[in-house]
Amino acid sequence: MNIAAEADWPRAQLDADYRARDSCSVAEFEQTIANYLARSKATHDLPHSRRDVVFDAETGLALDLFGTVPGELRPLVIFIHGGYWRALSKEHSAFLAPMLAAHGIACAAPDYRLAPAARMADIVGDTRRALAHLWHHADTLGIDRRRILVTGSSAGGHLAATLLQAGWQAELGLPEQPVAAALPISGLFDLAPVAASHVQDWMQFSPDEIANFSPLRHLPHPIPRLTVVAAERETPGFHRQSAAYAKALGVPYLLGAGRHHFDVVFDLADADHPLGQALLRLARG
Repeated sequence: MNIAAEADWPRAQLDADYRARDSCSVAEFEQTIANYLARSKATHDLPHSRRDVVFDAETGLALDLFGTVPGELRPLVIFIHGGYWRALSKEHSAFLAPMLAAHGIACAAPDYRLAPAARMADIVGDTRRALAHLWHHADTLGIDRRRILVTGSSAGGHLAATLLQAGWQAELGLPEQPVAAALPISGLFDLAPVAASHVQDWMQFSPDEIANFSPLRHLPHPIPRLTVVAAERETPGFHRQSAAYAKALGVPYLLGAGRHHFDVVFDLADADHPLGQALLRLARG
């Protein structure tokens, strides 16, 4: 499946294929975004929570960390929010923390700069610096740096996958593959067709950005433990992207049954759901 070649498809088709909100009604979308915020706020009283941990002094960007325990090094799940690289924040991204904490796993929710003010290189760099901070300060923060999982949905799934790419780690003092596992959800793994759609109106992808930040063109080596997920009710472009990435890596591809683009992540917070079980299995190693 050559996702890059889809950039030559008619603009109207690509617009429809990558219009994420078409996967649900307006009411479902609005309620889901409200739930992101409400469920995340409910986690802020978890014991030993650390809010607004600055990971980049130059930009002032920060992350929230939940579920750590003094004197213990726990596996870590980093959840990277979506929003087509231009919306949402860490304040919408902590709803996984209670379930993970109950199973002895910490959770981090980082911010990153948003488009159109930020370029894709800035956004990817922000998430990489967040990972580097957590890895370098793992002992102090109560993290087992050998068991770091990255996940996220939509743009967050894309950013999680860019953390697996090779070639950037040494500059930030990281080993060749600091990520032990990954669970990208309804992500975007080749940016060429996305850049040929309405998304280009605010992203303004350059040819270099498409080449450098398309995970399908930079498959990780070594490949960490990895499962790819997409919502069952996704629009076609997101299904093709996720299926192509899973096939290229030879890893499992799961569908979030009955879920649309925005609410599929809630199944990760359910330890009895197949997606929640997959998350726990990958995070524990």
